[in-house]
Amino acid sequence: MIQRIQTVFLALAGLSGFSLFLKPMDFALLNGAGKSQEVQAMLADGIFDVHDHISLTVLAVLLGFVPIVSIFLFKNRKLQMSLDRFAVLVGLALLIVGGYFFYQAYEPVQSVVQAQAGFGLAAPILSFIFLFLANRAISKDEKLVRSADRLR
Repeated sequence: MIQRIQTVFLALAGLSGFSLFLKPMDFALLNGAGKSQEVQAMLADGIFDVHDHISLTVLAVLLGFVPIVSIFLFKNRKLQMSLDRFAVLVGLALLIVGGYFFYQAYEPVQSVVQAQAGFGLAAPILSFIFLFLANRAISKDEKLVRSADRLR
């Protein structure tokens, strides 16, 4: 299990999913000297992260948890690939839902607040890359096992 390269990729995908709890998705910098009364609740602390909405938290937990679970399903490669595809969909949903919530909070106050992308925005993309590499390695293993079965 540990000696397979897809285990490393799946672990990195899980870690990048869980890193969303440590790093914010976006920073909101106030243009004025003091805090404005208009700043929405999600941006009031100056950081937009997965803690700002329960659906973002659930999606981030799934994005971190599914690849880790997939590591332990190394005997069932088809299920492992299906879970990895599900994790990609979860990451895509996280980007879409996070973008929607950020736009809803940022749009009314964009004259007062300036947004900057944080590392948390790159974490789902890193997770996509690691999941793609893991799926490729899993499919290579599956082809190798099938060719060995043909020889028997």
